[in-house]
Amino acid sequence: MVFRGFEGRLLTSTALLVSLVAGGGGCQVKTTSNTPSSTPTKNNATATAEGAGGSVAETDKSRMPSATEKVAVSEKESETISVEGSSTVYPICQQFAVEFEKKNKHKVSVGRQGTGGGYKKFVIRQADIWNASRPIDKKEIDELKSKGIEWLELTIAVDGIVVAVNSQNSWCSRLTCAQLKRIWEPDSKVKTWSHLDSSWPAEEIVLFGADTDSGTFEYFTEVINDKKNVIKTKYTPSSDDNVLVQGISTNKNALGFIPFGYYIENSEKLNALGISPSKDASETPKPYVEPTVESILSGEYAPLARPLYMYANKAPMLERPEVAEFLRFAVSEEAQSLVEKRGFVPVTDAVRRQMSKRLEEALGEKPDAKKND
Repeated sequence: MVFRGFEGRLLTSTALLVSLVAGGGGCQVKTTSNTPSSTPTKNNATATAEGAGGSVAETDKSRMPSATEKVAVSEKESETISVEGSSTVYPICQQFAVEFEKKNKHKVSVGRQGTGGGYKKFVIRQADIWNASRPIDKKEIDELKSKGIEWLELTIAVDGIVVAVNSQNSWCSRLTCAQLKRIWEPDSKVKTWSHLDSSWPAEEIVLFGADTDSGTFEYFTEVINDKKNVIKTKYTPSSDDNVLVQGISTNKNALGFIPFGYYIENSEKLNALGISPSKDASETPKPYVEPTVESILSGEYAPLARPLYMYANKAPMLERPEVAEFLRFAVSEEAQSLVEKRGFVPVTDAVRRQMSKRLEEALGEKPDAKKND
């Protein structure tokens, strides 16, 4: 399996992950609205008129805001930083926002509708920053280019996808990637635990996992089913990892895949399985590896370890100081300690400095008015 390198190169998982440094701690996940707000771009009168199928000119002028009111709204909007995307990156970015707001007057709105859902807002300029749990793909790159959107990629943490079962599950402690594929492939015939091992219970495996808007879904299906976005239909999907944790922790026969940070916070009610990268069921399995900070960083926890990203739209980054300042915070030493606090894995200081340098070089550019029209 390969990851997209920091400069667009393809790197092996071991080569990339060995360059990242370990951390520890828990992942205090605080749930907010599943329908995140984004930076508003219109005043209420405009929104009302367009929602009714009309234009601003067709609205009642008595309800139009004064020039003073327009300026006030504009200033307020310019101070709101809109971040949308990955539910995996959400708790990290949420913590960034909390600490950033303590030292700044600007507000940060963080949404978690999944990597795909966040991209949909990013591409129509409803988000200044897009959180992603997998690298940007060629189709997205081409679409952003066609819309005149220049972007910047920053690696802000590392994650391992944990295959988890209920804490009462006493029979299954490890699986090969071949067995995972048997469970999750579209034409899977595996319905019960005994279909995997005759000594296991003849009880239905109740499955939970990320939904189709999630970068975790895309990554998991690609490395396990050998094709992105291909999966069996009988499972409970969600872009909210707390929902997945709840489902697995309340059903003895459950199995699901969730981000490492969410597992760490809920390890007392979930069991993490050791995973062998072996894809050939006829061969002796390669060693089983449990997900830990060390195994994720070393590349041993293959193929389910991956970097986490923030993508910035260069236009607001260059034109609005508050967006630039938030991004500076995201690649600071303080921010990496927050990654650790949330139960995820910080990057090495060398990688952090590389991301900081990349950001400062981008901030030194002048915005191209033609591209941002």
